[in-house]
Amino acid sequence: MPEARFAQALRTELAHDAARLGRRKLGSIFFGGGTPSLMAPESVAALIEDATSLFEPLPNMEITLEANPTSVEASRLNAFRQAGVNRVSLGIQALDDASLQFLGRQHSARQALAALETARTLFPRITFDLIYARPSQSLADWKAELDTALQLVADHVSLYQLTIEPGTKFEALYRTGAFTLPDEDQAAALYEETATVTGRHGLAGYEVSNYAKPGSESRHNLTYWRYGDYLGLGPGAHGRVTQGTDLFATRRHRAPEPWADLVERTGTGQTSQEALVPLERAREMLLMGLRVSEGLTLPRFEARTGLTLEQATDPTILAAAIEEEYLQRSATTLRATPEGRLRLEALLHALVL
Repeated sequence: MPEARFAQALRTELAHDAARLGRRKLGSIFFGGGTPSLMAPESVAALIEDATSLFEPLPNMEITLEANPTSVEASRLNAFRQAGVNRVSLGIQALDDASLQFLGRQHSARQALAALETARTLFPRITFDLIYARPSQSLADWKAELDTALQLVADHVSLYQLTIEPGTKFEALYRTGAFTLPDEDQAAALYEETATVTGRHGLAGYEVSNYAKPGSESRHNLTYWRYGDYLGLGPGAHGRVTQGTDLFATRRHRAPEPWADLVERTGTGQTSQEALVPLERAREMLLMGLRVSEGLTLPRFEARTGLTLEQATDPTILAAAIEEEYLQRSATTLRATPEGRLRLEALLHALVL
């Protein structure tokens, strides 16, 4: 699809939803999914201008753009800064070429480090991601890699454990024994070492996979984890938008060409808008909120979902998780402990109705 057509469709969809929703407060903008850094900087600037005129921008608004550290995309970083982006997210994933090749990335470790160097001269806030628990990765290897990256940028970082998703090429290769992954104990040791190294650089784990200096947490992602409203625009985008007393789950057409066709015909590429029932709201809020170290504020949980914690969880599992110190509960909060966050996926699967 021509970039100009794609950008115009985004602007049309933004204007359509702004007219429908009214002049709401705007705390962050996130250009993500696919390769937003291949958009023309002029298109990004126009979308930022539209959004900040159609909605009410809050002070110190966060505007993030995802970019891959290839030489082509890194060369455009200055233009994106001039367009109004004030936070860049680099998809680095690894700092050695063999791992990058295994992960299917198009950049080299050298390009990744060069992109980090360039980004920190341009943007007040930077984040990047790395994947650990890779095949044959030792604790010492991961510690050295993480130290190298954090010496360059110690503001915010996303650190994900490699998992095998069904239906991917990794699953097929894993099933044939083409590679092995660290066992549960090794993965836990890598996770704990991650907290140690990031802590030494002044970053705290504020979410299961995200670490930041105080004040540098991702405001945009915190909106998701705190179960706030967000408007998703573009192919395949999801959103959660409150209208009246209802919270709606929205979805846009996944394929770019049909999405653009739909926008040009109707003003929006939205294909579904479903009002979430209280138990669905509660499930989503628990799944998101227990990922962050601050946990859930229970009065807000009840106001947002219409249910008490007891009505939304298995009471036996809840009591056992608190007794085993995987969860901590006070009069106003529920949060996962470090031990609980290490087992969060299994814990949530059992706890949430």
